[in-house]
This record gives sequence, structure tokens and C-alpha cells, in this order.
Amino acid sequence: MKRLWTYPSAAAGLIGALLLAGSVTGQVVPESAQIPGAARDAFTPPPIPGQNVNGLRVYLRGGLKTHGDGEHDYPQFLADWSKLLTAHGAVVDGSFHAPTAEDLAKTDVLVIYKGDAGYMSRAEKAALDGFVQRGGGLVILHDGLCGPDPAAYAQYVGAGKKHGEINFTLNADLDYTITDPNSPIMKGMTNLALRDEAFFKMTWASNPGIKPLATVTIPDVPTAKGHVGEVVPQIWTYEHKAGQGDTARAFVWMQGHNYANFQNPQIRDMLLRGIAWAGKHPVDELVDYKAPAPRR
Repeated sequence: MKRLWTYPSAAAGLIGALLLAGSVTGQVVPESAQIPGAARDAFTPPPIPGQNVNGLRVYLRGGLKTHGDGEHDYPQFLADWSKLLTAHGAVVDGSFHAPTAEDLAKTDVLVIYKGDAGYMSRAEKAALDGFVQRGGGLVILHDGLCGPDPAAYAQYVGAGKKHGEINFTLNADLDYTITDPNSPIMKGMTNLALRDEAFFKMTWASNPGIKPLATVTIPDVPTAKGHVGEVVPQIWTYEHKAGQGDTARAFVWMQGHNYANFQNPQIRDMLLRGIAWAGKHPVDELVDYKAPAPRR
């Protein structure tokens, strides 16, 4: 008859004895005593080659794919930017769901690229509030600005977009005007043109307000009726007091409808700088990161 079980190893027996001793005496067995020697090593994952374990801690919140081919590709962003940020010296986590308070306790910057991120459960809002109140950074991309209460969301990131309103251009040619060329985030940025989507009819925060970094003039497209020619910020920073004197930072790029625009070198470096800035790290930390040479 084939044996369907085996005797436990000596290490496993020792671990069980230690845990049992703790439960009998009512004392907590120190972690180092619970998993001795070689058995403890088996529970410690090896380091990831090339990862900067002391880097900026970034949490990427994605979502399921929506819209047409090449549009709103949140899963692809999660895949691509988890690798890109790791290669640029960040420590990256992420998911398709809102981060928990435990997740955010280990996070410097929360990056959101998913639709309608303004919709939050009470638990999700409480976790986000706690994160912002202790000075955590937010980076919002495209329709991560959208939700049911744009005025409330504006208190986090400087502006909000009302879900269900016609407040977008769909695919249009957008010409950036750099309004703050001296901002370190915008280093290397030019008045480039993108085929993407711009938003208008925004609800803006005040006292403090945003600091625009780039604007577009809303083009003449069918969905922009009544708003053609308006000059609207599309890239900005937002700083405000949160909690007990801590300053919270947010960086927003309203484009990203067409996923290919993430590959633009100017956009890529701007986003890396915006993420570092929101996390209160040196602005060029991610852009300039050079991984140490591998050990031979």
C-alpha cells in the first residue's frame, strides 16, 4: 500500500513544540525562537536581483480594461510600470483593488490609473484619509479623477470630474502649453502635441488651489460644445495641509486615454519626476537611478 503521509521533520517538530509551549504557558514565543536556524531561512524569501530595497515605496492601483483597443489599458499599466519603477529604484506593490490601510502604511506614493476612482467604500475612504493625513503622496492619471462628488475629491488632488457629465473631448489633438517651465517636474518637457483626451468642467479646489504645469486649449470637437477655446490645466501639482501639520502632495496628469502616450519619453520622465515629488523624494531620484552592477 502506498504511504499517504510522512513523519514530520525534526525542524517541524521543534517548531511545533515551541509553539505549543507558548500556548500552554500563555506566553508569546519570540519569532526568532519559533523558527530556528535553517528552518527560519526557508521562510525568508531571497532578495530580488537588482531591486533597491531602500527606494521610494510606490503602490500602483490599476483596474480592469475598459474602452477600445489601446485605450484605458489599466492592466497593461500595472504590468509595465511595476517593472519600469522597479528598474528606476522604487519598491513597488499594487493591485486591481483599493489599497487597505495596511497596504498604505507601507507606501510613500499611491498612483491611481483606473476609472472612477472617486467611488470609495467607507473603509476605502478611511484608509485613504489616514494615508493623506500623515502626508502620503497621490498621483492621479486620466479618469482616476472621476467620481460622484468632485468637490470632495478635489480636496485630495486639487480637482475632481463629475461622473456622467459630458466633460471630455474624446480623441482629439491636444497642444500643451507649458505654464511652469521652471518646475523640476517639467524638465525637458516641450509644448508637445498628443492625440488623447482632455477634460473640462472640472471642480477645482481653492485655498489652496492647484499649481498648473501645463494647459491645453479645448479643441473644437462635438463633445466640447460650449467649451471650445477654454484654457484648462491638464498637468498640475497640489499641496495642502493634512492631519497635524503634515503637508500632503498630489500630482495629476489628465491624459492617458490612449495608452501609447505613456511611452512618450517626455511623458515617461515627467511621470517619474511627479511620482518622486509626490513622495517627497528628490525629483530626479527615479529618472537618474542607476542600478548597481550585478555581483559575479
